[in-house]
Amino acid sequence: MIVSSTVLRPPRRLPWPALVALAYAVTQLVFVVPHLGLGWDETVYLSQADPHRPAAYFSAPRSRGISLLVAPVLAVTDSTTALRVVLALLSAAALYAAYRVWQPLLGPRRTALAALLFAGLWTTLLYGPQAMPNLWVALSAVAAVGWFLRATHPPAGRRAPLGLGAMVAAATCFRFSDGVWLALPLLAACAIVPAWRRPAPALAVAGGFGVGGAEWIAEAYVRWGGVGARLHASSATEGGMGARWAGGMAWRSLNGPLLCRPCHRPLVHPELTLWWLALPILALIACVLAWRARRGAVTVLPAACASALSIPYLLLIDYSAPRFLLPVYALLCLPLATLAAHAARAIRPPRARALAAGLAAALLALHLSAQYHVLDRNTADARATAARYRTAAHDLRRLGLTPPCLVSGVHAPPIGYDTGCASTNVRGNNRNTTAHALLHRAAREPTAALARNRSGPPHYARTWTPSLLPGTGLTAYLPSRSPGPRHDRKRLPRPFPQVRPATHAFWPGGAERHGSVVLQQKV
Repeated sequence: MIVSSTVLRPPRRLPWPALVALAYAVTQLVFVVPHLGLGWDETVYLSQADPHRPAAYFSAPRSRGISLLVAPVLAVTDSTTALRVVLALLSAAALYAAYRVWQPLLGPRRTALAALLFAGLWTTLLYGPQAMPNLWVALSAVAAVGWFLRATHPPAGRRAPLGLGAMVAAATCFRFSDGVWLALPLLAACAIVPAWRRPAPALAVAGGFGVGGAEWIAEAYVRWGGVGARLHASSATEGGMGARWAGGMAWRSLNGPLLCRPCHRPLVHPELTLWWLALPILALIACVLAWRARRGAVTVLPAACASALSIPYLLLIDYSAPRFLLPVYALLCLPLATLAAHAARAIRPPRARALAAGLAAALLALHLSAQYHVLDRNTADARATAARYRTAAHDLRRLGLTPPCLVSGVHAPPIGYDTGCASTNVRGNNRNTTAHALLHRAAREPTAALARNRSGPPHYARTWTPSLLPGTGLTAYLPSRSPGPRHDRKRLPRPFPQVRPATHAFWPGGAERHGSVVLQQKV
């Protein structure tokens, strides 16, 4: 007699956070990676680790975390597409890892919803494959707050404090100032909440900040003479940090341009910004409901850290960029997911719950489609700007600039990077040399000074020969004589070829520049 028995196994749950990360990677690879060139700030960060190009001037506010992240890729290939693909895959993996920390705290579905809300933003998609620090600060902050909550609830073990310290270190390494604003509310929580007054979380936060900021602090003493001097230089680069309201500028630049400085542009498609205006209200409602339910920690702490991280970008600077608030959005998506789950539980009748779920799904789909519309427009703008950089670099090479060479003036860092030349400026927030030193160097290697059409040459290049760079809105001023062949410096130098001037072209103001002042720009 044969007795058969059937073993019933519980159905496997769908790995919702992993599916969101997979969709995030695919969307980047399809809609962003093939169409994106290198931007201004990217060339600065990449040049620090690129073995084939001179390093551009690294201003005081910057941190070297993103340069360290891309260094292994640049050591293998100089392909922009390969770099984009690697960063897209890495950012998707980091999205999963960061929000996966919250799964024991929120559950898989709420965690996946929070990740989806953040991954669906056009800024998150656009900066996923870019060598920019803001997205990486955002994901590090999400993981850091999650590990903090897990470290404060015994038995935490060693894993949670180590993860907390590592994530605070990562956020600080990517952007030192953001690391400060992330560490402050976490340390305050250790001091204010009696249940969290434990040495392990506080030491993990302090230690992580110290490790992540060690390079920035050491460089402050080497290059600027101390932390105070570097902070002062950082403030000057940012246009003088002080008490001011920048929320209106953040709102006007929400759908672009990628850098709003000066921020006098009108808001584009205001109907697509309703989610941004509703964001603080919904987060506040989520905090109140969680506090009443005595489960405020997983909701209030990420909201508090988001508020702290928003302070420098809403209250201290006089310009804005959509990417600045990425850490804020990443953290606020967690309370929003909790609020959505609370609203779903509050609806009792099955029909009403199904109707509410359908309405919520439709609103989410509408929001994501709107984000795609904004993404498509800003990707096109970024692509056009990068194409102008490449065109200018091609024309400079045709004019005789081959490494070692030097580019100064307007848009010098990105154009110099594409040309393979060093870049420098004698004026503005990115000043790193003097006119005398520049002229001395120009006597020894091919040099070009860039200025906008019809604005005239920089003062040190008034006797240099102008050559129009068609289609870029720029004119290159070159010394009338080059240093001659490098193998025989005693030979008479040859003049640079000239290009017949043409009509004036306009360079869009939406080009992404970090803390730059355009030389010879007419006010």
